[in-house]
Parts: sequence; C-alpha cells; structure tokens
Amino acid sequence: MGDRAYDAAKILVYIACNRALAVIPPRKNKTYKQKYNKLTYKNRNQIERFFQRLKNFRRVATRYDKLPSSFLSFVYLAATIIALPKFPKIV
Repeated sequence: MGDRAYDAAKILVYIACNRALAVIPPRKNKTYKQKYNKLTYKNRNQIERFFQRLKNFRRVATRYDKLPSSFLSFVYLAATIIALPKFPKIV
C-alpha cells in the first residue's frame, strides 16, 4: 500500500514482478488510471496510525534493548496497551 506519491511506473512494475498487488491510487493528472481496491486503501490509515502510536513509546522508537527478543516483547506489550481501550468493558 502506498500513497499517491508512489504512483510511478517503475514502482508499479517492481510490485508486479514480485507477484504483489499494488494498492496505490492514481494521481489526478494521469491519463491512464489503474484500478485499486478502495476499501484496502482506506484501511491503510488505521495501520499508519497504529504504528505512529507505537512509535510514541520511547523504548520502541529508540530501541534501547540489546536483545531482539526483549525488544520484541516490549513491542508486544506496547501493542497490547494500545489495543486495550478498544475492547468493551465487562461489568
């Protein structure tokens, strides 16, 4: 998934050569407009916001941990903290 800025022929060919599907909307000034899945592109915003919230944790953004396992465990913890408010409260 990419923004309109990544709507270049070389990038689209590279994506097609790697057997992937490009979800990039065409720029408005293009004569040929390729098709893309609008629903998938719309969900891209949620993914970007999640990673931005994840980067708000200083320990994740600067990667203080020396071991990959301890870094990954804190990423899991931070993702859980971010996701907790989305679940309904059980009374």
